[in-house]
Amino acid sequence: MKDWIFLILAIVFETLGTYMLKLSEQFTRLWPTVAMLAGYILSLYLLSYALRTLPIGLAYAIWSALGIVFITLIGIFAFKQVPDLAAYIGLGLIMAGVIVINIFSKMEVH
Repeated sequence: MKDWIFLILAIVFETLGTYMLKLSEQFTRLWPTVAMLAGYILSLYLLSYALRTLPIGLAYAIWSALGIVFITLIGIFAFKQVPDLAAYIGLGLIMAGVIVINIFSKMEVH
């Protein structure tokens, strides 16, 4: 259970890092750049802990899919970026893929 918490926190920090990357304006703003680096470093550190017992394919699928969904939501609310129908369909397919992996995959958690 602890490793799932590490994975969730890794996703949160990766999303924060990506949000700060946008705010850094190509690394021209110091504090968003520092926050971006901290977010990515913490994300990878926490992901490494989650991978102690979670299968790498499963963990990475969840990490990347939820990161995409969260950053899309940030784009909608913080930057007023409006996804089109194709984007919503793509997000749905990404989430469907993660659900299929979680429900039907025979990968074992050690």
